[in-house]
Amino acid sequence: MSVIARWCLRRRLLVVVLWLVVLAGTSAAALVAGSAYSNDYDVPGTESGRAQALVAEAFPGGDGDVDTVVWHRADGDVSGGDTEQRMTETLREIAGLPGVAGVDGPYDERGADRISADGHTAYATVTYDNPVQDVAKGDIAEVVDTARATAGDGLEVQVGGPGAAKLQAPEVHYTEAVGVVVAAIVLFLAFGSLAAMALPIATALVSVGTAYAGIGLLGHVMTVADFAPMLGMLVGLGVGIDYALFIVTRHRRGLREGLPVGEAAERAVATSGRAVVFAGVTVCIALLGMLVLRLSFLNGVAIAASLTVMLTVLASVTLLPALLGVIGMKALSRRERRALVEHGPRPTLPHGLAARWAGFVERRPKLLGALAAGFMVLLALPIFALHLGTSDQGNHPASSTTRQAYDLLADGFGPGFNGPLTLVAETESAGDRLAFEKLPEELRDVPGVAGVDASALGDGKGDTSVITVVPETSPQSQETSELVDRLRAEVLPAAEAGTSLDVYVGGITASYDDFAEVIVGKLPLFAGVVIGLGCLLLLVAFRSIGIPLKAAAMNIVAVAASFGVVVAVFQWGWGSEALGLGGAGPIEPFLPVVMISVLFGLSMDYQVFLVSRMYEEWLATRDNRRAVRIGLAETSRVINSAAIIMIAVFGAFVLGGDRIIAMFGIGLAVAVALDAFVLRTLLVPALMHLLGGANWWLPGWLEKRLPRIGIEGPLPVAEPEPVPVPEPH
Repeated sequence: MSVIARWCLRRRLLVVVLWLVVLAGTSAAALVAGSAYSNDYDVPGTESGRAQALVAEAFPGGDGDVDTVVWHRADGDVSGGDTEQRMTETLREIAGLPGVAGVDGPYDERGADRISADGHTAYATVTYDNPVQDVAKGDIAEVVDTARATAGDGLEVQVGGPGAAKLQAPEVHYTEAVGVVVAAIVLFLAFGSLAAMALPIATALVSVGTAYAGIGLLGHVMTVADFAPMLGMLVGLGVGIDYALFIVTRHRRGLREGLPVGEAAERAVATSGRAVVFAGVTVCIALLGMLVLRLSFLNGVAIAASLTVMLTVLASVTLLPALLGVIGMKALSRRERRALVEHGPRPTLPHGLAARWAGFVERRPKLLGALAAGFMVLLALPIFALHLGTSDQGNHPASSTTRQAYDLLADGFGPGFNGPLTLVAETESAGDRLAFEKLPEELRDVPGVAGVDASALGDGKGDTSVITVVPETSPQSQETSELVDRLRAEVLPAAEAGTSLDVYVGGITASYDDFAEVIVGKLPLFAGVVIGLGCLLLLVAFRSIGIPLKAAAMNIVAVAASFGVVVAVFQWGWGSEALGLGGAGPIEPFLPVVMISVLFGLSMDYQVFLVSRMYEEWLATRDNRRAVRIGLAETSRVINSAAIIMIAVFGAFVLGGDRIIAMFGIGLAVAVALDAFVLRTLLVPALMHLLGGANWWLPGWLEKRLPRIGIEGPLPVAEPEPVPVPEPH
């Protein structure tokens, strides 16, 4: 690390220019190539996946997405009169707009079922000539504006579907700026120097900007979800600013101790920089643990987020030292530079609130540890009500046209109308065809079924028949999931008896339920790999059995508590409408996997920075009480500052209005807050005080076989003799 730091310092301008060239080149390439994201939740081999494949084979050519124009008149009938005339003209106008392949309305012989039973609500489907991601926003906006312009005189018109939802996504993201501004304020308060404050921000922005463009290019060679760039930015800004903060803090310490700028920067990279690399590796290992699930949808997310973290680490140990060389002594505030000139270099000692808190924890470890553990358990309780499923446009903010269209359809045609189930079967023999044709009558008597459409025969190769089942409940409802299970376990096996018929249940709810089932089934393997590799790294680094076991336990506690908060906010709806995130709904199936990966990685960061200082003191004194007290006193301030920055960055993403990103933002912000302010500065040191020397125990036979990895490595120069921290009274 010293060699890298020295090279970057001597060629600082070249390093800065190279990073800017890479950023500009990657951004230009991404702009030219465009985006190619895909939210393909299908899992090969599942029943819903088989149903979708059969439908696609039987009904080819249905590549275009569909929006729904819904109109409602509370004081009259939508059939006949002025309403029918106005909407007929509007639908004719929409059919002629660019990007529209066709419009099917209610005012013809085939459209009678598009008018509600009470006559107050009707709808039409607008089919685009391509998937929504390939349709220009201007074309979609023209469809929505044309439809909604018809409203008035008691007629309400709304538009739902993927096209209308695309328009509601913010064109310009301001959330990142909010997080960066808060981070800048915290850094300035911590450093007292504008130049020092700017370095972590600049390093993070350059590395994350490069990664954001790189993820766009990655989408052309593998499946990458559309939320992956925002997730990468969310994680990258948090860890990027934090990693730079740790290095700059160590650099400033060297300057205050009288080291020249070059030596101080070299020592910072050789010590804290090594810890940053170690922490970054643990984050990437946790993220890449998603690859063991063998799901293409999550593979892209894992690689995209890991790419971002790797680039932030690389920037922290190359671009940052170059910038430290550029600003020179301005890394210190004017007051610090003046004190250095007047009084000379002085060793940095823990003092103030951090030292007093470390002594307080040492005096009352049992009480404080019990309070912290009880608080974490209380926050984790909602996870027992966790319901994995799909949130839909019924969870959009109440003011959005997609949410209002969803509600109008639910009121007029029933909640299940927004997410019908599809029963698909190959009916090649006469017996199979006869058995399938009897199904609609049997299905109408099944509890939870609101309506059944007669079977349709596909036009593709082979004989494929389809029945549409409308549930009584919404797509995201637990009752709809139970209906899917009832059809698969009881109703359909009875209908298939004595025939060669195989009926598959598809549709939105079935697809998400299958996806969730696959993930939950593989979750133990995934968690075992992530926890095991993390513990192995800590075992090698700290030569202790207790340290990695405590780290694993703390990480599990942090994940459980943060998920408890996510369930309360998003599934129970505690404050989600107030935050502009729509109503209560289930938790996305992939959220546990992604959040466990990110949270385990971030928790390891703080564990490394806290325990590495304790370990250093333990090796020097073999006094566990002193090691824990000194380590906590010297690192708690920087850990807390880093946590505040991460909380600000993660929390700011909630303001964007995207439900999935908001789930990540709230979950990660809560986890970091709990990890920094409850676990690492309270519960972990309390447990270490209670365990005493057992914290550092390692069997002799294992000690001989483990490789040696020094997290902070040897110092390039001798450090000043440490001054003892006063014992607590």
